Amino acid sequence: MSSHSTTTAPESSRPASLRLGIAGLGTVGTGTVKIIQKNAELLTRRTGRSIAISAVSARDRHKNRDIDLSDYAWEEDARVLAARDDIDVFVELIGGEEGIAREAITIALNSGKDVVTANKALLAIHGQELAELAEANGRVIRFEAAVAGGIPVIKTMTESLAGNQIKRVMGVMNGTCNYILTRMENAGLPYDEVFEEARKLGYLEADPTLDVGGIDASHKLAILSSIAFGTKPAFDAVEIEGIERVSIDDIRRASDMGYRIKLLGVAQMTARGLEQRMSPCLVPADSPLGQLQGGTNMVVIEGDSVGQIVLRGAGAGEGPTASSVMSDVIEIARGVRLPVFGQPATTLRETQPARTAVPAAYYLRLELADKPGALAKVASVLGDAGISIDRMRQYGHHQGAAPVLIVTHKTTPDAIDHAIEVLPKTGVINGEPVELRIEEV
Repeated sequence: MSSHSTTTAPESSRPASLRLGIAGLGTVGTGTVKIIQKNAELLTRRTGRSIAISAVSARDRHKNRDIDLSDYAWEEDARVLAARDDIDVFVELIGGEEGIAREAITIALNSGKDVVTANKALLAIHGQELAELAEANGRVIRFEAAVAGGIPVIKTMTESLAGNQIKRVMGVMNGTCNYILTRMENAGLPYDEVFEEARKLGYLEADPTLDVGGIDASHKLAILSSIAFGTKPAFDAVEIEGIERVSIDDIRRASDMGYRIKLLGVAQMTARGLEQRMSPCLVPADSPLGQLQGGTNMVVIEGDSVGQIVLRGAGAGEGPTASSVMSDVIEIARGVRLPVFGQPATTLRETQPARTAVPAAYYLRLELADKPGALAKVASVLGDAGISIDRMRQYGHHQGAAPVLIVTHKTTPDAIDHAIEVLPKTGVINGEPVELRIEEV
């Protein structure tokens, strides 16, 4: 005789509540508090234990955040919060690679706390040191919210694709830049005008060069590279170029030929070392990356077994980023414990930086002086560099000069660099030539 019954574990045998200390109550911090308050029962059902906030910290205690914080202890100093005995997980949402964020995380790890953070700059620059500290203390650092907002790219790479050798990671990882570039194209507006519009809308960091200069996106690329290739995070090895010199003319002419311009991060391991670059590139307009509009992010991962995976979603904002913060909290509540960058920090290799040598087609824009034989001189320079022309278009004359657009056949970056250096010396080019890589996706 057999019977089936369902029993409820006695209260004393259930896991204790997971207690959080949240440092930073800006957009993401308040979003995280809202999720915990709104979905408390759902979180308990999904993790088998309650998730509670013990204490919070922020610069301005009296700021109106449209959330009730009265049940939580308040600490003026995040470092004090990190050391409290009544928290199990320190949630760092302050930002910045130095200062209080770094100090508070270090205190939390040394005090036996796990850490959840959205701090991409800190991990890209000090990730190795913090990973070794966490693992030496038997703690975890989770950081889904640090890369691509609401897109679950960290878990995809550390868990779902853990059986793959990753061949290439690339993507659009800064929503502000993608907004600017798509707005320029859709509205026909120049860069400076759209930049100012983005600033007024609050899309830009306090230091705008973090966005438009490609630095923010490069922090994210360095983190993904570490996970993908088992190397120590190496932000200082990323080749970085922002979108400041992309003109409305470039966008229009790229569109004429079936391309769109994106600030594209690409990382791949080669026999020479790790290539990491962040730069404006042309991508086919009908590709997933080419169709990406507004502030949306996209990450493309290529594995030896899975092939190509495309992840697309909101790259910033209260809800999406707080969703990623909570995914890490839930992982800890469930007892999932992984090395910080997907393998023990002591096994991560030193990065051997390598400049890309992979051939590609290039877009060249030149202001050609109205002189006899000018075009022949340009063709001669390209030919001497071993570069052949695939397509060329000349636009109407304006004040003694004619814009010329050239798309090359595949060539090496070194060949392009040589040609760009020599072209102004011909005497038939006004200003500096603009070259953009055409990336196959």
